[in-house]
Amino acid sequence: MSGPLDSVRILDLTTVVMGPYATQILADLGADVVKVEPPEGDVMRYNAPMRSRGMGHIFLNANRNKRSVVLDLKMDAGRAACLAIAKNADVLVYNIRPQAMARLRLSYDDLRALNPRLIYAGAFGYSQRGPYAAKAAYDDLIQGAAGLPWLAKEAGAEAPRYTPVIIADRSVGLHLANAVCAALYRREKSGVGQRVDVPMFESLLQTVLGEHMGGYTYEPPVAPPGYARMLAKERRPYETKDGYVCVLVYNDKQWQAFFRVIGRPELLQDPRYATQEARSRDFEGAYALVAEEMAKRSTSEWLAALEAADIPVQRMNSLEDIVNDPHLSAIGYFREVEHPTEGRIRSMAVPSEWSESAPEYRRHAPRLGEHTREVLREAGFTDQAIEDMLRSGAARV
Repeated sequence: MSGPLDSVRILDLTTVVMGPYATQILADLGADVVKVEPPEGDVMRYNAPMRSRGMGHIFLNANRNKRSVVLDLKMDAGRAACLAIAKNADVLVYNIRPQAMARLRLSYDDLRALNPRLIYAGAFGYSQRGPYAAKAAYDDLIQGAAGLPWLAKEAGAEAPRYTPVIIADRSVGLHLANAVCAALYRREKSGVGQRVDVPMFESLLQTVLGEHMGGYTYEPPVAPPGYARMLAKERRPYETKDGYVCVLVYNDKQWQAFFRVIGRPELLQDPRYATQEARSRDFEGAYALVAEEMAKRSTSEWLAALEAADIPVQRMNSLEDIVNDPHLSAIGYFREVEHPTEGRIRSMAVPSEWSESAPEYRRHAPRLGEHTREVLREAGFTDQAIEDMLRSGAARV
């Protein structure tokens, strides 16, 4: 037993980040994920830095616990091999537009006829029921469609800018992994597979509008959209005498403690700060007060004072700080493993912790086509048939 999804087989036709991140989550949970790549490989193999061509850092961090098969799906023999793998798969995951899957003759109807128990899960730009159905989508574009660059400027950035993490791909990847697990549970009760669509735009809006629907939550609207606390220009790491500190003085008890720490207990009676409702009507002013006080002491002084007062506080980490974080070291979050081609690499732990069926690192991120022969044999192809496919270019190792 190597995870809660042990014995589930997933045919992974995804590339870049969103789909591979989702299928890595499923692989970490124990699924046998067969990653089918085009002859040139997943494009993320080629993002520097890297030690070996085709084994870039983002690829390594989104494709562990998988097996790589190279098939040219535009060739009849490559498509036939893909169908042979799909016949015994539990899930097929893809992240190109459904129109492209149809052109490859790998649509849901094509696959359902072959394997009625198959979960056919697609993640792509937009719902297929609307006018954006055929639009191309990447993380930056979906961030823009969901308003994230606008929100950044509204909250004080000099100009609109994208969030400096691949937030759309990764948050939608979580939706995709959740949907696959739920669909598998439903199939266990019904015995029948189904098609599941996870559109990026609509999924990311669940994150954005969860707080920013604001007054538009009500019909008719009672106020503009937007959550004032998130948009307050003073909601930021606060500058101290020698650095920055992240502080959230939130509830009444914490504000009372904060006023005692700064030696201004009289502010407890100030109607601007006395209640949560009053503060919520002027987050900008409340946070400006905190910013003014933070500048008066050093980071270490504030960490000691605020922790003693039970006020939420955290040092602002750089990426290098995170890699050397003592908490992460204590729990073994970063694990060094020996990759057969890339040497010593640092791998992140599965972030959930289990009393039984704990997920584990079972396989390194694969070389391009590393498992082509192995998987095709499992799909029923003879060694001679595999060699014929390799010679024709329909498959590669």
